[in-house]
Parts: sequence; C-alpha cells; structure tokens
Amino acid sequence: MSGPRFDVPEADAFTRTYWDAAAGGRLLIRRCGACGRAHHYPREFCPYCWSEDVEWEPASGRAVLYTWSVVHRNDLPPFGERTPYVAAVVDLAEGPRMMTEVVQAQESGLRAGMELEVAFRAGTPVFRPRE
Repeated sequence: MSGPRFDVPEADAFTRTYWDAAAGGRLLIRRCGACGRAHHYPREFCPYCWSEDVEWEPASGRAVLYTWSVVHRNDLPPFGERTPYVAAVVDLAEGPRMMTEVVQAQESGLRAGMELEVAFRAGTPVFRPRE
C-alpha cells in the first residue's frame, strides 16, 4: 500500500507506551491516583479531577458494545479495502468509553450491550464478540 494512512495515529513520546503495549497484544488505560477513576484516550492528566497523578495499567480487554455504525464506503486508505466495517464505541470493563472497530461479527448480530473482547490488528486494538 502506498500513500498516507489514516487509521493509525502517530505515536509521540507520551503515547509510545500505549502503542508499544498494543503491538505486544496488551491494552493499557490510565488511572488517576487522586480520584481513582480510569480514563481513555491516554492523557497526561485526569480528565475528571485534573490531577497529574496518573499511571498506566493493564486493561482486562473486556467491553460491551455501546453504539456502532456499519461503514459501507470510505475512500481514505486503507479503509476502502475493509468495507463494510463496524465503527464502534465500547464501554471498557474498567469504565472508560473507547472508539474502536468491531471485527468478526455479523451486522445482523450486533446489539447494544453485547459482550466483546479485545483483539489486535497490526498493533491496533479492535474488539470481537466474546465467546
């Protein structure tokens, strides 16, 4: 594939820990030491209490489907090669919501609240139905 890709963010010094873990098949979230709440996407401060006392922790990889949309057309690489695909928002077991993609699921079988588990595609977390 040539040309720019739009499906993987560029890692920086702060997010490298997250992307390195994902490349190794581990999902990380951030947890605040001051208020105890977990959050995602990774930030250097807590979005709830603004504390900078936040640490990386492994997530369980379990989630439930909150909402989704089946994308049938997308001209940005590499999405066009993947259509149709399921763009989704999931509620992680630890509390935060996460934007992602649901894979290995039939469109007719999707339902709010269905149990999912993390999978990884080329170092990027995606979710599939739990068995």
